Amino acid sequence: MNLNKLQGLYVITDDLLTPNASLIEQVTDSLRGGAKIVQLRDKVSSLDEIKQKAIELENLCKEYNAIFVLNDKVELAIELGLSGLHIGKSDHHRVKEIREKFSGYLGVSCYGDIPLAKSMQEEGVDYVAFGSFYTSPTKPNANIVDLKILSNARAELNIPVCAIGGISKDNIVEVMEHKPDMVSLVSDIWRSEDIKEKSKFYAKFYKE
Repeated sequence: MNLNKLQGLYVITDDLLTPNASLIEQVTDSLRGGAKIVQLRDKVSSLDEIKQKAIELENLCKEYNAIFVLNDKVELAIELGLSGLHIGKSDHHRVKEIREKFSGYLGVSCYGDIPLAKSMQEEGVDYVAFGSFYTSPTKPNANIVDLKILSNARAELNIPVCAIGGISKDNIVEVMEHKPDMVSLVSDIWRSEDIKEKSKFYAKFYKE
């Protein structure tokens, strides 16, 4: 497992902003612009539909030497042997068990909680995500976390750290001052008129 690959622009799909009809085209544009990690977050499709999308996106990401991550669908990720899986608080208690069965990259949402992130690291996750740092259109009720948590987490953890939640071109410079290994984008990528160019804009922060 090469944790150095967990770096750069991390895009997350959205039920409204990346509809089935244009999902593959949109994700391809983002990969062409430099996205390094793509997460399928699908809360509405049937399991069969999610399975189909996951297989397609896994293959697409491999073409671009990027990592594909499935959100929440633990058993499906294990069954398909996917590159990555991301879980939230409803699965925190299962991390040890999941780690034993899943050999891909395992990420977990830790919101604003570094002690939780430390315990997750001990149980074998490969990266942790913190946020929301700004009001997020996709998760309007999320608690807002201080950006300093990114610097603190990097100092205290040995695994990559991802920043998520309301990140946009207006605040990315402020976020990058805290040197997250990955920045996660939803709205500001998929709502842009040119997904490839917007992805390039964020990817370049990791080339400087």
